[in-house]
Amino acid sequence: MAVSNKSYNNVVNTLCRMGEYHEQISTVSVGDIFDINLEKMEKMPLLHINPTSVTTGDSELVYNFQIFIADLVSEKDNWQTHQAKQLTKLLDPKNNEQQVWNQTLEICTDFIGMLRHSSRQSQEGVNDINAPLYFTQDQFTIEPFQERFDNLLCGWTFTIGVIVMNDFDTCEIPVTDAGAGY
Repeated sequence: MAVSNKSYNNVVNTLCRMGEYHEQISTVSVGDIFDINLEKMEKMPLLHINPTSVTTGDSELVYNFQIFIADLVSEKDNWQTHQAKQLTKLLDPKNNEQQVWNQTLEICTDFIGMLRHSSRQSQEGVNDINAPLYFTQDQFTIEPFQERFDNLLCGWTFTIGVIVMNDFDTCEIPVTDAGAGY
């Protein structure tokens, strides 16, 4: 059976779809993290996909991305639950930053898990975990970040390599049949 090579567009669109299908992610974006316009974004949490590189193997491509999961921190006096009010010496009572870090970290581990162990790796309609089209491996370091814009944005970022099969077929390259050597 021939390998169905996956393009950059296939991989990015799959990551975007995974974000769209996750019930806690409200917005998905792709590109340089500094191009995000938070003033125009109304829905959070955010999944941002930043492409970083592609590496080749003997029969695979690894598309590397920096993934950001972020949310806005609420800065008001009345957000707390009764339990949180009892911990005022441990928590800043004027924001929910700890809860945002907790929720966004859980989304990060969901995203990694979907690429490691689930049928969501497969093409739509092929719910066979033994036939993944997109997957990842290795261990991950998930790092917290915090940025102050007009509002406080915080969350987690990690680098992930999405592995796809590639047969490096030379029969379909759009070049003439003439030899290139001198």
